[in-house]
Amino acid sequence: MLRRVLCTMFFMGALPSPAEMSQGHISVVLLGATGDLAKKYLWQGLFQLYMDQVSSGHSFTFHGAALTALEPGQKLMFDVLKKLACPPDEAPDRCAVLKDQFLKLSQYHQLKTAENYTVLNREIEVLLRQEGLKEAGRIFYFSVPPFAYTEIARHINSSCRPPPGAWLRVVLEKPFGHDLESAQQLAAELTSFFREEEMYRVDHYLGKQAVAHILPFRDQNQEFLDPIWNRHHVERVEIVLKEVVDAKGRTSFYEQYGVIRDVLQNHLTEALMFLTMELPANLSRTEEVLQCKLQALRSLRGLEKHSAVLGQYQAYASHVQEELKKGQDYVSTTPTFAGVLVQSDSLRWEGVPFLLTSGKALDERVGYVRVLFKNRAYCTQSETLRDAGHSQCKAKQIIFYIGHGALNTPAVLVSRNLFRPVMPKSSWREVVGQPELHVFGQPLSDYYVYSPVKERDAYSVLISNIYHGRKDFFITTENLLASWAFWTPLLNSISRQPPRLYPGGVENQNLLDFEMVSGELAFTAAEPVELLHPDRSMPSDFKTIQSKFRQSPLVSMWSEDLISQLASDVEKAANRAVAGSGQFHLALSGGSSPVALFQRLARHHYAFPWRHTHIWLVDERCVPLTDPESNFFSLHSHLLQSIRVPYFNVHPMPVHLNQRLCVEEDGGTELYAKEIAALVANSSFDLVLLGLGTDGHTASLFPDSENGLEGTRAVVLTESPVKPHQRMSFSLSLINKARQVFVLVMGKGKHDITTQISRVGRQPRKWPISGVSPSSGQLVWYVDYEALLG
Repeated sequence: MLRRVLCTMFFMGALPSPAEMSQGHISVVLLGATGDLAKKYLWQGLFQLYMDQVSSGHSFTFHGAALTALEPGQKLMFDVLKKLACPPDEAPDRCAVLKDQFLKLSQYHQLKTAENYTVLNREIEVLLRQEGLKEAGRIFYFSVPPFAYTEIARHINSSCRPPPGAWLRVVLEKPFGHDLESAQQLAAELTSFFREEEMYRVDHYLGKQAVAHILPFRDQNQEFLDPIWNRHHVERVEIVLKEVVDAKGRTSFYEQYGVIRDVLQNHLTEALMFLTMELPANLSRTEEVLQCKLQALRSLRGLEKHSAVLGQYQAYASHVQEELKKGQDYVSTTPTFAGVLVQSDSLRWEGVPFLLTSGKALDERVGYVRVLFKNRAYCTQSETLRDAGHSQCKAKQIIFYIGHGALNTPAVLVSRNLFRPVMPKSSWREVVGQPELHVFGQPLSDYYVYSPVKERDAYSVLISNIYHGRKDFFITTENLLASWAFWTPLLNSISRQPPRLYPGGVENQNLLDFEMVSGELAFTAAEPVELLHPDRSMPSDFKTIQSKFRQSPLVSMWSEDLISQLASDVEKAANRAVAGSGQFHLALSGGSSPVALFQRLARHHYAFPWRHTHIWLVDERCVPLTDPESNFFSLHSHLLQSIRVPYFNVHPMPVHLNQRLCVEEDGGTELYAKEIAALVANSSFDLVLLGLGTDGHTASLFPDSENGLEGTRAVVLTESPVKPHQRMSFSLSLINKARQVFVLVMGKGKHDITTQISRVGRQPRKWPISGVSPSSGQLVWYVDYEALLG
């Protein structure tokens, strides 16, 4: 059959002469050949590949494979193949011949057992031997659920690899895991069967023509972009994918993944990388492109709970109950809408907000990447007298229009008051006319507009790149794991957060509008609230529990409210101290609990008297200050880099002296104690913030510690039961000289120790926190509901 096809194509002039056909044969195996993705996109993409490459010197066979038995599977597959279409610019006669040949070169296989793979391998070898063809390579396209990957990979590796000298390309469809841990596990399994260069992880957005052109556009327009592609000129960037369809029919998938895993972690993040990565010296060098992408991904600032706003269309719950047979009382917190604020710590992009937004059941179907530039111009002429297209007072933006929406086509738009872009004429043409169309409030005439000369489906583009071995259009293992490392903390923090309900479509109105407030996202409109049980008292009805804890004042709230109250109380203490003495001496402990406080102070307390504040460390791990384990590193990352505090008012603990860490002979504790005595009146801090460990420790004073629990030494070296073991810490003696001591206790994991501490007397050897009792100051406990009530 293959020989007859080749002869026919040669006779019709579609192939080079047999002497020129020296590149060998390629076998393409499509696993999941009768599934939805194959029906909608993959077979059409493979047919496009055949049309494009039939004259390249390679010969092809296409093997559809599934679990379905031979006869029914064959019928299902050929029903799809008969509906394949040629692009409009293809001559009808040539199209008919190519389609006929493609069908003859395609066959169906049931691939269910190890023996089935052995048989497929034997058939390929026999066919090539009979036709006298050399094998160039094999493509295995996994259009199957990820749980099947490992078994299929094992079969391919053991019995269906091409011979030495021929390449293997294995194509994998998302999802690539559910979080960092599952992605690592799947990657490890696949790596045991395939080499990195053999794996092509598909994100079909990388095949979208507007997205795929972001890097070439930046490269070809460096002359114009170099001065403005940075934080000094870019106001914000929006990466948006809106859908009008809901999740009906896909709720099984959506309940497991949700909109962030489905769209933001992959599609929108990939577009973000193309925008933020540094341009490699040579775009055609795959390794350079991938390395620059990885560096950009690693420069992103960590996401937190308040980095996102979440929504769920109202009918989603009933869709889940119906499709997954859930009861009427089943409550899903799966988001179908998300807006996420992403920020980069790179020098180029620091401070620029990147807004990633996607959702189902929205008002329109559209996708775009929009770079909005700052506008410093002021135009004295009235608007009617200005040159509309080139007015410097109009918005300045570059838009990579992915598709649908008002334009209904991929496009690149550049404001005329920026520059006329360089575009490759072979693949992009300038669009003129359509004055009635408006994009982001401006008529199309305000932009230079370019659309593809020939529109290509994303899968056709990617399948062509697989054939050519273009790895820069695919996701490497390293990039995949870096992406999951970035997104997983956010996903964990919002896993139980109820999303805002929205009706869907145009009825959403402004319900999903959100705004940036001090580095966080919040919906602009208040959510409509219906009190379901007005006769019942819920915990959230009580704003604050004000009482006593260990004979000292207790403030208890839900964690977010507690941090807000604590931050306000710290600011009040600061203002009182500055008013009285002109200075505020604040000593902060390390660990995870105060991080939320640091962020709150940085983002919401702009009137805080930082210029008159001295910041000290209550305790420190014996690691270099640049080590992420360092308390000072955490303090710097979450607070110091965001506020204007004089450099000489910051006092890190001297744990690293003479290129050694916490060596007693270096006298670090004495140095810190002398610095305190010199600057802090009577060594009495205005405020000391402490935490509480699950073993009852506070600062770095641990049960049965040799140092710091008794005596008069101000600063001591201690030993922690967990790594890093060596610590430097305030002693109880120094802590108890403070005018105020605040103890912050948060989380369900602290409930047991909180309960225990509430019942014991002063036993610092057993529970160091019980020894905190300011001699002439005030102790206040800040305990959230989870720690207090469990």
